[in-house]
Parts: sequence; structure tokens; C-alpha cells
Amino acid sequence: MNVGIIGNERYEGLPAILDAVAGIAHRHNVTLFTEPELVPLWAAPPEALDGPPLDALLSFGGDGTLLRGARFLAGRDVPILGVNMGRVGFLTAATRDDWASAVEALFTGRFRVELRQVLGSAVIGADGQVRPLPLAMNDVVIHKAGVARMIRLEVSVDGESVGPYSADGIIIATPTGSTAYSLSAGGPIIQPGVEALSITPICAHTLAVRPLVIRATSVISVMPIAGWSHDLLISVDGQQVAPLSPNEGVEIRRALGRVHLVQLPGSTYFERIRRTLHWGDLSERGAE
Repeated sequence: MNVGIIGNERYEGLPAILDAVAGIAHRHNVTLFTEPELVPLWAAPPEALDGPPLDALLSFGGDGTLLRGARFLAGRDVPILGVNMGRVGFLTAATRDDWASAVEALFTGRFRVELRQVLGSAVIGADGQVRPLPLAMNDVVIHKAGVARMIRLEVSVDGESVGPYSADGIIIATPTGSTAYSLSAGGPIIQPGVEALSITPICAHTLAVRPLVIRATSVISVMPIAGWSHDLLISVDGQQVAPLSPNEGVEIRRALGRVHLVQLPGSTYFERIRRTLHWGDLSERGAE
């Protein structure tokens, strides 16, 4: 079994965890591979991550580290186990307290996989030239660069105009991304497995614009309105950023590949909702 290891090297205690992972891997005849940034943290560094095909990927960090791992896999059918080393990790299946049992479960096949939708997007020039962007597991966001100011965008779904959006930006999200930036902007929570996408304005400048949930097979086109098309950016999963020039538009659709997220026995989506978002928690109010 070949298992890749990625992580956020800034987390305290990661070197000790990596050494322990190496011991568990040795007992289970698992071959490890690692990314260059983690090499200094290993007592005996494994081979480079770009070696043989992987059977699984281990992510030590937060959701951002896991999203980076998903982009690295680029749609390959490789399960990802996320171990949350910080405070919030909605996509991760294990924590700093139970990482060892989670790694044992991964190495022995005691897990299930949830398939998550991925977004493919591209910048379309006025001459029809297409500039592909990295895949997104969470969202694609069009927003203003520099100072936060209102922008105006024309949004179409499957060639039909939805209408103009006057807002600080717009978020196109998968069900996985519905609990990320989109949720902070007032978007709906969409359960994984639901074949849908959401369109959520950021701080809409009119009450007549609300978040939309549309079919996952839809093609979304976003075109800046003349006079509002300068200094725009496209953010992919909040990590990859590209400029959007005047007379360019963005086309977003569901990609063919899926991200394979490892889920451990006893873990369910709504349990993670309750634990991570403190859903319905009124404990601070005490008895009434």
C-alpha cells in the first residue's frame, strides 16, 4: 500500500506524529511518500510524493491542507484522510487526539468513502480563448482586488440570464463548499451527495438578490458589467488566485472527477455539523 503524506509544517508536534506514523506504517507494510516541505520534519524522510501511484493520501493540518491535497490528486480516485491539527476542520475525519486510531483504520481498510463534487472553471476571453483554472473542491469566487468595493456581474445559468448582481462578489459553491465561505455569506447548507451547486452573493447591495441552488449539471457563466470590470480576481478554494481582465468572463461547471474523502466508523455528516458548527447549541444559556 502506497500512502502519501502532506501537512502544514507550522503545527507544533507534527514531527513526533510523523515519526509515529512511520512506525505504524512499518507494522502494516505500508510505504510512505512525502512532500518536500515536510522532509525536515522526518527522522528518516520517505521518498518524494511524486513517485509511484498512491493508494491513499494523509493530510495533517486543517481544511486548507486537505484542499491542497485534493488539487494535487487532480481528480484521481485516491481516498484522502484528513487529520485536523488546529481548531476548525470540517472536511477532516480525525483530530489531534484520535489520529493514531484513524491512521490504523486507513492502513487496514476500516473506512468508507464519500464522493464529493468538484468544480472546473475557465476564463473565457473576448476572442473565445479559454484559460483553464485549477479544480475547486469548495468554491470559485469572483471579487474585487484591493479595496473592498461593490462590483456588478451578469450571471447566466445554461445560457439563460439570471440577472445582474450588485455585490462585493459572488460565490459558486459545491455542497462541500456550502459550509465554507458560502455559509459565512448567508448561503444554504447542502448535504454532500445532493447533486446541486449554489450561487451566493457576498454582501448583496439589494434585498432582491438571494442565494440560489441549481442543478449540478448546470453551466454557470459570470460576466462583469461594463464599467465594473477593472481589478477583479477569481479565487479557487481561497488558495489559487487569477486576475479577470475587462471583456473576460468566467464559466463554471461540475468537473468529471470526484474527491474521495475518508470517513471513519461512527462519523456522520450531521454529527460533524453539530460538533463543528455547534448546531442548535444553547448550552451557554443554562437552565431556564
